[in-house]
Amino acid sequence: MSGTSQPDPRSVLPVTVRLIVRYAKRGRMRFASHRDIARAVERGVRRAGLPIAYSAGFTPHPKISYAGAAPTGTASEAEYLELSLTRACAASEVRDRLDAALPDGIDVIDVTEGLASIGDLPLEASTWQVVLPGVGPQDVAGAIDAFLARDSIEVERLTAKGNRRVDARAAVITMQTDRCAADPQAAGNAILRMVVRHVAPAVRPDDILAALRQVATLAPSSPPLVTRLAQGPLPADAAGATAAATGPSVPGGVGRPAGAATQLHGRDTAHEQEETTRLGAEPALPADTLPAGACDQLLRGAGEPVSSSAPGSLTGDYPDARDRAERCRVQ
Repeated sequence: MSGTSQPDPRSVLPVTVRLIVRYAKRGRMRFASHRDIARAVERGVRRAGLPIAYSAGFTPHPKISYAGAAPTGTASEAEYLELSLTRACAASEVRDRLDAALPDGIDVIDVTEGLASIGDLPLEASTWQVVLPGVGPQDVAGAIDAFLARDSIEVERLTAKGNRRVDARAAVITMQTDRCAADPQAAGNAILRMVVRHVAPAVRPDDILAALRQVATLAPSSPPLVTRLAQGPLPADAAGATAAATGPSVPGGVGRPAGAATQLHGRDTAHEQEETTRLGAEPALPADTLPAGACDQLLRGAGEPVSSSAPGSLTGDYPDARDRAERCRVQ
């Protein structure tokens, strides 16, 4: 297979086949943001020489779509993306070429064909594993009981638009300790495994850990190691399961893409989650307490300078600056 780095906008080839790629984010790459991962994938596609399709227009972009990405700082064994190719290619060849071209820590696990688009993947829930350093099994068991006994646990999340409150309890389907994990970093540390429903807005593992600290003062000695083990559809019995379910935490089909999308379960829960989420509003300052701008203070003849004296400053101590300020005040 061969490909060019940038196509001619006047000769954009149509999409012939779409491939679903399952990849893992391991090691140091768990600290990479989703945008960094996307850049690495685009470079890997070009290095692998895949016949990727491009969008039309003056700035063509490779047609690569992503499913819900794991939060920055968490590892994952089940991330999905879609490649739109201009000609048919063997899935095994695409897997080998792309895996060799991607950096260490981004590993291609599987490439499948047959779905219309990545939107047909029934990704309704994720299975998370959390290694809690310095926390004993008894402490984790008590924290789980306290968490599952609550109907609602709201926590705050700092966003670019302010503090947002989310209900971390509504999205958790099952939660239990894992005594048979093979992770060498889990030696001597408690391991938490939970199934979290995909709701809007998303409930992250950090939100659930904050809720555990709230209800049971669970505080690991160092940052927890969070890994998404799988994601996929929820079985019918899990949709109506109670919050205190203690059965196996991996729902049927999680981590294995199905051939067709299934009906989403728990739409009412997602709607309730949207209703309970709200932006934290900061109290507005009265009009008379708002600090006046530098120009306003200058026009009003403020006694104290707004800023320190500096060469070239309108509020400096130079005569020309004072004369301009005086003429502006008189006018």
